[in-house]
Amino acid sequence: MKTYNKLVRDKIPQIIEKDGKGCDITIACGDEKKELLRAKLMEEVNEYLEDDNLEELADVMEVLFGLANQLGYTEEDLIKKREEKLKARGGFKEGIVLEKTYDLK
Repeated sequence: MKTYNKLVRDKIPQIIEKDGKGCDITIACGDEKKELLRAKLMEEVNEYLEDDNLEELADVMEVLFGLANQLGYTEEDLIKKREEKLKARGGFKEGIVLEKTYDLK
């Protein structure tokens, strides 16, 4: 028996059962779910930082969608907000590093 006590993707229990194993689950909601999502975000970001690949980035995105949902927003709301900020402030594609600011007067 292995103990996890962490948030997993929705189909994981079925995948475990299909593999001929059993599992115990609970359903988190409210503040507990939010805290588990925050912990999952850190887990997925750390996995991306270790493996540096598209699959781990997709996992980070899925957790972000889950957090948006927990806050009452849809995936589309999050993407729209990203697009608004991209239009107003740009993205991170050019690699601009702000070193300092100063008055021109």
